[in-house]
Amino acid sequence: MNNTIVTNILRFVGLVLLQGLVFKNIGVGWETFPYLHIIVFPIFILLLPLRTPKTLVIFLGFVIGLSVDFLYDTLGVHASAAVFTGFVRSLVLRMFEPRGGYNMAYSPTIARMGLGWFLQYSSILMFTHIFFYYSVEAFTFVYIVDILIKTFVSFFASMVFIMIFQLLLNQNE
Repeated sequence: MNNTIVTNILRFVGLVLLQGLVFKNIGVGWETFPYLHIIVFPIFILLLPLRTPKTLVIFLGFVIGLSVDFLYDTLGVHASAAVFTGFVRSLVLRMFEPRGGYNMAYSPTIARMGLGWFLQYSSILMFTHIFFYYSVEAFTFVYIVDILIKTFVSFFASMVFIMIFQLLLNQNE
């Protein structure tokens, strides 16, 4: 089996388990500050190889989102946000495409694309993912203030863990 496929399968399983078994429990018991939720599983979608077809990215987003939904006991909320992230990914990649284009054999990691590029790319996708997630969860913009507070708090906490994940593993595929 191809090394990239094995790496992505292991990343998929690891992120689903990390999200469902560790990060799900962070913030439990903080009823006075219910805004902190660390969401790291979208890094799987962000780090898929650039040559991955858009339909496959969207499908894999659905599968990882549904897996997290299964562990969270939510009905498709994570799946819908992950599908949205998979859809928007190609647009964001097009926005930040270098003059010479991408080397389609690689994944968009810090090691390949640089810290500044990766921070912009991951920040836009994570912010839209988290905002979409909380919007679908509330299912009304009556709670827009709560949605925005949850989005900003969760975005910053999630980005810290995503940057740690990227810097520690320093993936070069």
